[in-house]
Amino acid sequence: MSESLIEESILSRPTYGTLAIAPGLAHYFVADASGAECVIRVAEAAPRDFMEKVHILYVPTPGENALITALYALGAKRFEHFPTIDDAVARLGDWLSDARMGSQLYLAGTETLIGKAVAAAEECGLDHSAVQCEHRGSLARRVQCVHCKTMIEKVTTQPVKCPSCDLLLLVRDHYSRRLAAFQGVCINAEDPTEDIEIREVFK
Repeated sequence: MSESLIEESILSRPTYGTLAIAPGLAHYFVADASGAECVIRVAEAAPRDFMEKVHILYVPTPGENALITALYALGAKRFEHFPTIDDAVARLGDWLSDARMGSQLYLAGTETLIGKAVAAAEECGLDHSAVQCEHRGSLARRVQCVHCKTMIEKVTTQPVKCPSCDLLLLVRDHYSRRLAAFQGVCINAEDPTEDIEIREVFK
């Protein structure tokens, strides 16, 4: 799995590190296919009794079974996999609503997974100091059209066309933690006939 290169100069963007075991009564992991190896790495370096306190939520690539098998084999107290990030994050909310103080949350994968899971954790009252994030995989962005509020997933181009209002959007580097999304604003508002090249920049 590829490690990402995040532009550090973007002040609004969350910073990411490398997952490492922290003291806690329970340990919750959420990962997609890009981040599965991070979970495996942490588990293999953990003390023998660590997995008895571990809960794993996983979002596999469609049709992929090898990583599901590898994660299941870690012997976590609880392991579930879901077809979408939204499904996994919804279950995370269920789990965290019953979590005790002293729980730790570990997130590994794309920015969309991390952003949505962080928002869910905040809604459940989990302190930010108990959350670790390791970004892996694609730099594709989740973008909100500021004009019609549509969320556009897996954006790789600059600019991008909004599928709802058809405006051509400049994908800004401003990141909203509340929305777990970058902001897209009309790039040719003064002259809608302007010919603007669309390039793939977020790979």
